[in-house]
Amino acid sequence: MDSKLLLASNSPRRRDLLSEAGFEFETCAPNVTERFDVDLTLRELTAFNAIRKAMAAARGHSKKVVLAADTLVAIQDHVLGKPSDLAEAARMLQRLSGKVHEVCTSVSICHLAHGKSTSFSEISRVRFRRLTRDEIDDYLDRVNPLDKAGAYAAQGFGSEIIDKIDGSFSNVVGLPMEKTTSTLVQFGIRPATHTD
Repeated sequence: MDSKLLLASNSPRRRDLLSEAGFEFETCAPNVTERFDVDLTLRELTAFNAIRKAMAAARGHSKKVVLAADTLVAIQDHVLGKPSDLAEAARMLQRLSGKVHEVCTSVSICHLAHGKSTSFSEISRVRFRRLTRDEIDDYLDRVNPLDKAGAYAAQGFGSEIIDKIDGSFSNVVGLPMEKTTSTLVQFGIRPATHTD
């Protein structure tokens, strides 16, 4: 039986990554509030959020293969979620300026009808350029930071603020595609361009 993929996310970046990889899927927004106020490590926190999103979506779509993810940024063990306003976004970018931080995405994939689920996490290390206040303001004028963990995006104007990425680039965008693609195969989901 051909299982259908359901992306449990509103993230345009995750939609773009899956589409560019050739996957066909539907989307839904799980009614789950992301948490980053609990005392967990970066990896535990993103896994906690991703699993909650996947299960919330899967309960209403048990015959579909559900994929959910959560991405957070941490610098010196301090977790940065999405900024609440532009002032907080500017403070986050100032904090990241000239330093290395970690970006962790956890992915949860489940198929309730088959009683199958798995989760994994990927961490990339990102070094920021040293940014002046004017450069931060200029970046925030061009990018909406409010829906992005750490107030920035690796794609688009990312090269203006990012010096180097160690690890998966797509992980920093919001979905580690190398591992996601190989894991979806275990659920019978392949890119539409795939030929057996």
